Amino acid sequence: MNIDEELNKALESRKTAHLYRNRRTLESAQGPEIKLAGKTCLNFCSNDYLGLANNPQVIESFKSAADKYGVGSGASHLVVGHSSLHHQLEEALAEFTGRPRALLFSSGYMANMGTIAALLNNKGNDYVYEDRLNHASLLDGGRISRAHFQRFKHNDTDDLKTRLEKTATESDRRKLVVVDGVFSMDGDLSPLPEIAKICQQEKAWLMVDDAHGLGVLGKEGRGTLSHYGCTIEDVPILMGTLGKSFGTAGAFVAGSEALIETLIQYARTYIYTTAIPPAVAAASLTSLELLKKENWRREKLQTLIKQFRKGAIELGYPLGDSETAIQPILIGDSEQALALSQALQQRGILIAAIRPPTVPKGTARLRVTLSAEHTEEQLAQLLMAMEEVRHILLN
Repeated sequence: MNIDEELNKALESRKTAHLYRNRRTLESAQGPEIKLAGKTCLNFCSNDYLGLANNPQVIESFKSAADKYGVGSGASHLVVGHSSLHHQLEEALAEFTGRPRALLFSSGYMANMGTIAALLNNKGNDYVYEDRLNHASLLDGGRISRAHFQRFKHNDTDDLKTRLEKTATESDRRKLVVVDGVFSMDGDLSPLPEIAKICQQEKAWLMVDDAHGLGVLGKEGRGTLSHYGCTIEDVPILMGTLGKSFGTAGAFVAGSEALIETLIQYARTYIYTTAIPPAVAAASLTSLELLKKENWRREKLQTLIKQFRKGAIELGYPLGDSETAIQPILIGDSEQALALSQALQQRGILIAAIRPPTVPKGTARLRVTLSAEHTEEQLAQLLMAMEEVRHILLN
């Protein structure tokens, strides 16, 4: 069988299982209202939680920096791609997260993959423990690290402790526990204080991916660690992204001087890739300032979350246990989730149907995400459309 015949066979199988993915081509700026195929839709599937992706001040910072630095960094950070704007952003992110240093990566995926692999380099003799519902980039980082890889039950601290205790006598091996701060498909929080305590007892390092917590939770949006009151001693390795609440692009890892220097020396996804454009770093600096001082964005978001949950529950929709901007409507069946998503889009409402393998089999859902830029009128339109298509859920 030639390559196309083989590949098409696999693609058809995915279509039959209602798991085929299709790209949408955006014809407008990111925001509560977007244009697809010439049609305006209400957008409830973006991670632009604070509405900064199309903010005029952020855009102006990007334009001004592009005039001075151009539109590309031209090289990796370690060659000649590390500009003064990159350096300013790293220093600002270190201050924001309360850590000595921060290191920019070109994406969250690269930050997670590079960090886990760099820290677990003991010829396959180390251990990595990950929550079963961790983001794919964390799971893939664990797999490529060559460490002994174990997945513990979601948010189950007893299961984690049991697994760590089994290697208690192996003090010469590194043990890394990796979790999301806010889980990207469920919107629930990791029990970080309990996990941090277990890690300290069992002499393991704790890494938290706070991509969906930064900007939204904690004082001035400082994230899930701030929400819980966790320190650098509790969580020595913190990853955050700039493409969600910040509304720009890229990612960072924050921690001690030794951690950041280790990543500079050993993280292949940092060493061997082009730096984000300096103009993006400038835009991110402006986003950071807005994120800290404009608390109304978080307050508005919390109001919308409460209103959505109240309305959806009254309509009989099964929601996940989430108080964050990520509000999953738990359907189960992939075909039914896809049908609901398509019916809503026909009514001008855009919500993605999330199906396996992104989520476990039998847990397909609509992933509703809310933004501080949404209006109460737009939320009412969403709930009205959900009422009109509710019969699909009941079939």
